Amino acid sequence: MAYLSDPKETIAVLQRYRFMFQKKFGQNFLIDPHVLAKIIDAAGVTGDDVVLEIGPGIGTMTQALCEQAKEVVAVEIDRNLIPILTEDTCRDYTNLTIINEDVLKVDIEQVAREHGGRPLKVVANLPYYITTPIIMGLLEKRAPVESVTVMVQKEVAERMQAGPGSKDYGALSLAVQYYADSYIAAYVPPNCFMPRPGVGSAVIRLTLREKPPVEATDESMLFAVIRAAFAQRRKTLVNGLGNSPEVPCTKEEATAVLEELGLPAGVRGETLTMEQFAAIANRIASGK
Repeated sequence: MAYLSDPKETIAVLQRYRFMFQKKFGQNFLIDPHVLAKIIDAAGVTGDDVVLEIGPGIGTMTQALCEQAKEVVAVEIDRNLIPILTEDTCRDYTNLTIINEDVLKVDIEQVAREHGGRPLKVVANLPYYITTPIIMGLLEKRAPVESVTVMVQKEVAERMQAGPGSKDYGALSLAVQYYADSYIAAYVPPNCFMPRPGVGSAVIRLTLREKPPVEATDESMLFAVIRAAFAQRRKTLVNGLGNSPEVPCTKEEATAVLEELGLPAGVRGETLTMEQFAAIANRIASGK
């Protein structure tokens, strides 16, 4: 069994199985051992951990995870990769379970229950086209997850960490920061993948918070207000709230809420902190 962080071995496996990259699955396989080591290190995987790997591909990171973790559950949507994993690259690992499914349809709670009941560590080289739905699915559903260490598009990683006033600041920034602490562990150039993506990448670790940083009396209202604020960035918050089908608030009522909180009527969402969004949402939710 060959280690796949060697590009020659990756090419050999792909040729052996006549594998064709599927653009619809956003497949870019990691071929740099140094980057692989940085991901494993950032994830902090130990012999006591159960790891959920999303999109194992041909098993490059899976091999390293199996040698570090107690158990690995790998969810792969492409059925053409399953024989490669089970018959070749990962056949010798007895602590590996492979699920051929779309991770958005997998019951993460059930996976945790079936593998010891402890919170999982998620590790993944995520397809860029579905990064946000996967991360937000894990966070919003409060899946039994301790941390999420993922390779994502560089701009997306920076957006997750952006603050008020930044052009990258938006609904994703606020949602991630509400549920998790984050740090960028590494920046990764395109030549570390096969095939090369057209953009740079970054490894980001999200550590789930025990308690949100603000008090929201109605979380669904908080995120409805945030979505309304960034639906059309150039519009004022009052217009965004007044036009939103999710927020039970007229423009006049929105103006009154902002006045009560000492905010100007012309304020835009991109300048507001999470605390200010929470205060606005709490007022609207209370009906006052």
